[in-house]
Amino acid sequence: MIANAAQLSQSLSDIKAAERVAIDTEADSLHCYREKLCLLQVSVAGKDFVVDPLATIDLAPLCLALADKEIVLHGADFDLRLLRRSLDFVPKRIFDTVIAARLVGIREFSLAALVKRFCNVDLAKGSQKANWARRPLSARMVAYAINDTHYLLGLATKLEEELNQRGRVEWFRQSCRRALELSAIDRTRVADEAWRISGAGALRGPAAAVLRELWNWRERQAEAVDRPPFHILQNSELISAAESFANGGTPDFRHFSPARRHDFREAAERGLCLPEKAWPVIRRRTGQRPTADVLRRTEEIKLRRDRAAIQHDLEPTFIASRSTIETIAADETRATELLVPWQRDLLSARD
Repeated sequence: MIANAAQLSQSLSDIKAAERVAIDTEADSLHCYREKLCLLQVSVAGKDFVVDPLATIDLAPLCLALADKEIVLHGADFDLRLLRRSLDFVPKRIFDTVIAARLVGIREFSLAALVKRFCNVDLAKGSQKANWARRPLSARMVAYAINDTHYLLGLATKLEEELNQRGRVEWFRQSCRRALELSAIDRTRVADEAWRISGAGALRGPAAAVLRELWNWRERQAEAVDRPPFHILQNSELISAAESFANGGTPDFRHFSPARRHDFREAAERGLCLPEKAWPVIRRRTGQRPTADVLRRTEEIKLRRDRAAIQHDLEPTFIASRSTIETIAADETRATELLVPWQRDLLSARD
């Protein structure tokens, strides 16, 4: 475990000498209100390192050493976003083993499935939901973390060979560049829309107003104790409570402390006391029904996609999802925004 500057310095020579570096991250999103980077796994040829970002250690030298490397990741999006937010690190080039596997027609592309397929090794399970913010980490957790990067360089080599055999290296590069671009886009949450959890659309009037107040109450509670909101109440419980309060009931969550139960009921009362003009507005579907021409183009594009998927042994949705096809059928100028060149070429190919 690298937890101080001296240990980090010793690892940097191996990292600097490598052309490719495998990276994975662990966060505490299942255990804290605001997730943070808790572990950084780094593998180069023959060596694995586990870096502790929670220790008093400056990771700027590590980021500098990684700056010009090709970074190998498995399912890059989450890791790229976490690295950017936590370390202000954005790689210049990536090799995403999920993208590579899907481009060579592999349907089972979890890390465990790929390691079994190419290395005939069964990865141990059991630490996916562990609290990575706790210290010290158990030997089992460290071993699990190391396995997340230990095999990635070998997988990248074997997948690259298959990409070359199929002539899809350029497709792969295009997709990896797009993954980097998308990871740099911040996902913003509209404050007055975040409370519209699954099931909220069925609530009307005072029930919706109560749900909004209860959701905001849960956020404040979760932030105060630094726990994910679902640790306070599940979404389904919020929906049920809002309906009960709106119908004159008083749901009683006995596991709440007296103070929390009091605040919970006060939040519901605030929603019930709101005048009708302050109730949440029912969201209306925007846009118009697709025209006959749009529906026809949608089916034409879908047929071309499905033929291309069979011809190239790819999952149809990896070429383009149904929603993407519908958007392009309505406005073909969106294709450049939504698809990379190889996907556009397959969709435009005609018999």
